[in-house]
Amino acid sequence: MFFMAENSERMAEQAHLDQVLHEIDQKGDELQKAIVKDKEEARSLSAHFYDDIRLDFDDYSTSMDTALSIQQQQLLLKERDNAWQVNDRELATLKRLHVHPYFARVDFTEPGEDHESIYIGLASFMDDQNQLLIYDWRAPISSIYYDGKIGKVTYYSPEGPIEVDMSKKRQFMIEDGTIINMFDTDETIGDQMLMEVLSEKSSIQMKSIVKTIQQEQNKIIRDTNSELLFVQGAAGSGKTSAILQRIAFLLYRYRGNLRSSNVIMFSPNQLFNDYIENVLPEMGEQNMVQMTYWQFIARRLPKMHVQNLFEQFEDQTADTAISRFKDSLAFYKLATRYGKHLNQSGMIFRNIYFRTKKKPFFAKEEIKELYYSFNENYKLGNRIDATREELIRRLNKRISSEAKKVWVDREIEGLTHQQMMDLYDRPDQEFPSEKAERAFLGKKIAIKHLAKVARRINHNGFLNMPAQYIAFLKAVPKMTDLAKYGIGADEWAAHVDEVKAKFKEKEIDMRDASAYLYLYDQITARQTSLDMRYCFIDEIQDYSAFQLAYLRYNFPRAKFTMLGDLNQAIFTKDESSSLLKQISGLFDPEKTKVVQLTKSYRSTKQLTDFSKQVLRRGEKIESFNRQGPLPAIWARKNDDEAIDALISALKANDEAKLTTAIITKDLASAEKVAAALKEKGAKAHLISSANQRLVEGDLVLPSYLAKGLEFDAVIMWGASKAAYHELDETQLVYTIISRAMYKLDIIYSGEKSPLLTVKDGTYEAK
Repeated sequence: MFFMAENSERMAEQAHLDQVLHEIDQKGDELQKAIVKDKEEARSLSAHFYDDIRLDFDDYSTSMDTALSIQQQQLLLKERDNAWQVNDRELATLKRLHVHPYFARVDFTEPGEDHESIYIGLASFMDDQNQLLIYDWRAPISSIYYDGKIGKVTYYSPEGPIEVDMSKKRQFMIEDGTIINMFDTDETIGDQMLMEVLSEKSSIQMKSIVKTIQQEQNKIIRDTNSELLFVQGAAGSGKTSAILQRIAFLLYRYRGNLRSSNVIMFSPNQLFNDYIENVLPEMGEQNMVQMTYWQFIARRLPKMHVQNLFEQFEDQTADTAISRFKDSLAFYKLATRYGKHLNQSGMIFRNIYFRTKKKPFFAKEEIKELYYSFNENYKLGNRIDATREELIRRLNKRISSEAKKVWVDREIEGLTHQQMMDLYDRPDQEFPSEKAERAFLGKKIAIKHLAKVARRINHNGFLNMPAQYIAFLKAVPKMTDLAKYGIGADEWAAHVDEVKAKFKEKEIDMRDASAYLYLYDQITARQTSLDMRYCFIDEIQDYSAFQLAYLRYNFPRAKFTMLGDLNQAIFTKDESSSLLKQISGLFDPEKTKVVQLTKSYRSTKQLTDFSKQVLRRGEKIESFNRQGPLPAIWARKNDDEAIDALISALKANDEAKLTTAIITKDLASAEKVAAALKEKGAKAHLISSANQRLVEGDLVLPSYLAKGLEFDAVIMWGASKAAYHELDETQLVYTIISRAMYKLDIIYSGEKSPLLTVKDGTYEAK
């Protein structure tokens, strides 16, 4: 009897699905016809634009009629264009719904209302009678699917909290218009659904997780109150996926008031940007503004080489007392104090030259005197504006005297007829005398050449920012006790000389670039990005407190969501553990929320249980009960044997149709491995730069480019004591091995890294 009842239910659900798909197809056909019609009308209007317009410019009234007639035609044309574009977007949504119409059904009763069933999918869909057949997963009522168990559950509508009695929660697996599987559950998301989704192979594009959003992830997605939402999540806990769904939710929740251009996301590298680029479009939303922190900084320093990701990783001075101090909020506060001090004294300017370096056109002493001549009510930004205006005024006063100089006479004498014509206001221009013509041409030539000086002034070219930044660094020992940070006076002075030497080579370290630009922004009162409403920062553990404070300064109206795994800090290492404590002062504590995601869904239980042993605080990570093979550790005597082991592991993975990433410590190792594989005839694509695109197939890449990515199988190459011996490299080892979803091989020659000391029975020795 039970089987018959179950079969009957399934048939009823399939009939319902067939009806919904029929409605979707019918609506799609209507939209397709409407698009064709609107496009044809738009083309016709464009082709016959002036046919119905009487062009008459004889007097004011008929000219006005002509203008209104043109405007009317333009509005009509724009209306037709908009109509087909709106319909085209709706058709794209219907096409997505046809493939995946919905994934869940919930039955519930609201107080005083009839029993109701709703189906939840990627987007809302109404039939011709305006009955909602599919509810968008982001709709307020849909949250009961993610948050509640059977029984009383509350959801938050725009009118306030509403309690409903939920009687059914059903999940569907649908393929090609057929229900492949369906099951009722009392859990948030049944393990059966989660298991099926997690068992899918990895790809070069991240997928949407709307079917499998967990309760703790749903709290992150639907949070609308926090000014700072700090998400600490274990590797594979779905934090990045949840954040992308959060962006989609916010764009839906504030539709009309929030556009994707008001949302910015900072990601670890360009590879990762490629990896996530399809998630929002999959849900019918445009991608947000997306960049790396390096791009954010380097685009504003085009004349300097800013330390890139590769150079940061290879930097041997990255973990010193000085680097830790310059990464801190204390250093940010010193830069703020120094900026305020410049209002009274200490500004450094450079000469502005014109035609010769023998004598300045505007001397730096004159500019400094002018800058501090304004009264004390002037702030830094007002001072720079007033200085610019006064310099332009003085420049204009010097045009006449410059026009009478010998160099101008020589240029006039060398003018061709055409060049002279180009200088005249009009071709038939006449002058009362030759002297008047010469004065006119002289002024034109002087203005043309002095425009370069004007541009320099308007672009603050009279500021000497490299010297100003060095002056700030030299002032630091007078502003704070460096001994508190474990830094000696001579050590600091030597460091300042190193920064100065790099400036001469047009180079700047990342930590100096942030402070340099912050100082410049204070001096010039540069306009911050007031239109950014939400700022998302991924892999937060590799940011310094200074960088986060600077981003807060740049986006003062934005609510921030910061996410990462403090166990995976590659650049900041152990300093990342105090990050939240440092930055919490930048936000209202009442509007700061910290969410911990401890369950890892990416990897099998065997891989999660193995990798968390590497960490000093790994006991906080929970594994999801998905089964797979034990990790394998390949010990070999030398590199030649290790390469043979690598080829064996790669071959086994290829036969099992698993995409493999061979992850090395650094770029040099990746290049060496890729060359050795090529020599042996094995195929693996080398990813050596963050600007490369992810491709299908097996990859070789250095550890710092693997951030945020996941692969069916990972081979950790060169896991020897020689390569990984420092305790603060623990996070790096964990980052590498936690990229694997299903299979992990660790290969080394010589002595194994002590950081990989794990229990017997949790791995297989090969």
